Amino acid sequence: MDVKTLTGVFIILLIIVGVAAFYAGMMYGGGQAQTAPGGTVTTTVTRTETKTVTAGGGGGQVWTPPETIKAAFVYVGPIGDFGWSYMHDVGRRVAETVYKDWLKTTYVESVTEDKLGETIDNLVSQGYSVIFTTSFEFMDKTIEKGEQYPNVLFFHCSGYKRRQNVGTYFADLYQVYYLNGLIAGALTKTENIGYVAGYTTPEVIRHINAFAIGAKEVGEQLGKDIKVHVIEIGAWFAPDKARSAAETLWKQYNVDVLAFTEDSTAILEYAQEITKGYEEGKYDHPLYVFSHYSPGYIYGPDAVVSGQIVRWELIYLDILAKIKAGIYTPYNLGNVDYWYLLNSGGVEFGAHIYKNGTVMHINPKFIQTLKSIMVTDKLTGKKISVYDLVMSRYEMFKNAPLLTPLQLTAVTHKYENIGKINIPPVNPSQPDPYSKIDIYISTYWDPFTGPLSGYVKDNPSQKVTIPEGQRLGHDDLWEMNWFVDWVVYHGAA
Repeated sequence: MDVKTLTGVFIILLIIVGVAAFYAGMMYGGGQAQTAPGGTVTTTVTRTETKTVTAGGGGGQVWTPPETIKAAFVYVGPIGDFGWSYMHDVGRRVAETVYKDWLKTTYVESVTEDKLGETIDNLVSQGYSVIFTTSFEFMDKTIEKGEQYPNVLFFHCSGYKRRQNVGTYFADLYQVYYLNGLIAGALTKTENIGYVAGYTTPEVIRHINAFAIGAKEVGEQLGKDIKVHVIEIGAWFAPDKARSAAETLWKQYNVDVLAFTEDSTAILEYAQEITKGYEEGKYDHPLYVFSHYSPGYIYGPDAVVSGQIVRWELIYLDILAKIKAGIYTPYNLGNVDYWYLLNSGGVEFGAHIYKNGTVMHINPKFIQTLKSIMVTDKLTGKKISVYDLVMSRYEMFKNAPLLTPLQLTAVTHKYENIGKINIPPVNPSQPDPYSKIDIYISTYWDPFTGPLSGYVKDNPSQKVTIPEGQRLGHDDLWEMNWFVDWVVYHGAA
């Protein structure tokens, strides 16, 4: 066996062993605010403009992976935020530990948009040839620096602009927010649910709507007139503003269940304080909460019901392995676009991760209550508990493995809405059992399936209508700028 072959076998074995070790040993703590792309949708939900990317096929250029990959991560917030930047850094640390034989990493935290350029210049001067920029507002400068440094591989999180040496990636939480919404609709007694938004970007609007859709699905069956009250605080990491907004929602709008997109633990701690006070008879309603991005149960064991957990390490392990194997190069990233949902493992439904790596999907304190509330599953017509409804939807989202290869490239996103297919028989004149079986590509149902109606955030008189049976696709979700009708947007705090 020659040296090239031995090297190839070694790299493949290293990747396999590393990923196996990661899953065997994974445990951590970690809740955020993210960012999302721009783009406009008015009264239609179809794409209104085409984003231009430079695909870059390589043009015969040869690139050899260096013996040691030096990768840098640029964060918009502090790694101690327990949110967005913290969870990205968890991913960095996991990747560096798994690939320690050939990967060296560094990070720069709390980088503002205007400082990104000089930050990248400094990292390149230190020999970092892979750079991850992890906030939406970093998009244009990342493209600019990609042009300046054509031999550096850039990956931008949450953006939509790419070029031959700039790929994009994202792990989205809208399915998990929908699951949280189902629970919120069951638990609320005031019929008022709250949401504290860092900014109302399309991504955050998508999450608010998914949360509201889930809450109404359960709430209306229980005779509740669900309203989701939204306050925008204008910052991703602002503990004081976040707490103040949560207090306003609880006091002024009678909210008893709350979700949020902000990076600190302030809302979790406030919800714990209020809920304990309610249980001691001090207040007339609690404030139950869903943790964001990190497993926040430890900050509110009496108030945290469930939440969303992101696992950036899944994407970082994949990207870095493909760079080391020579699959990703500075000449072929123009269509690399990760869009990971629950099926991928890149996100998870839950509020805590135990030491053995398993996930607490729902705080045990609330399970019996959710098992006692009965509703009708609109997909099956069966009467089931809210707990069983939530877990059946979770399993539906998780069990869509054929989605994952479609979620890796910009050119395949359009196929993600295919519910199921039948493959043609090899020989139509002979029996072929597999040609009679439904092969599911996507989930058989999605929260963003009509009928839905809403209003454009910046122009409430402009209405949006999604016809019955129409399912919104990747581009519609990325560019969402409208709220469903039962979301009440109160503007900036």
